[in-house]
Amino acid sequence: MTLDLDGAMGRALELATAAQQWGDTPIGAVVLGPDGAVLAEAANEREKRGDPTAHAEVLALRAAAERHGDGWRLTGCTLVVTLEPCTMCAGASVLSRVDRVVYGADDPKAGAAGSLWDVVRDRRLNHRPEVTAGVRAEESAALLRAFFRDRRRL
Repeated sequence: MTLDLDGAMGRALELATAAQQWGDTPIGAVVLGPDGAVLAEAANEREKRGDPTAHAEVLALRAAAERHGDGWRLTGCTLVVTLEPCTMCAGASVLSRVDRVVYGADDPKAGAAGSLWDVVRDRRLNHRPEVTAGVRAEESAALLRAFFRDRRRL
């Protein structure tokens, strides 16, 4: 079965755009189940919840774990996110046992899927998801650039 990564990233971009409404950094995440259907989705909610761990990836992985038939183990699932995961989110991906992490824009300042660190492929860990980078990267990067440009104007 072929996953619709472009479509899933499109939905993640919609979620990222929505996060701006409540003042959060525009990052969206979608978890696809083993069958390719959307299992869970989320946008950043750090500002909305006042929770430093309320990253889109963590929220989506938590929701997916509640719906997935194997508890917290998201075996066979794919995490699709607009920005390269940070160390916390990369670690959550490893610990949740997702098979694949797909992201849009690289994050050279905090990325932990190859840019600054490579948590997801660290051979010392017991699980290493496959990584696909650059899916709709320019759209993801443009959304973030516009958000931070607007924030600097305030």
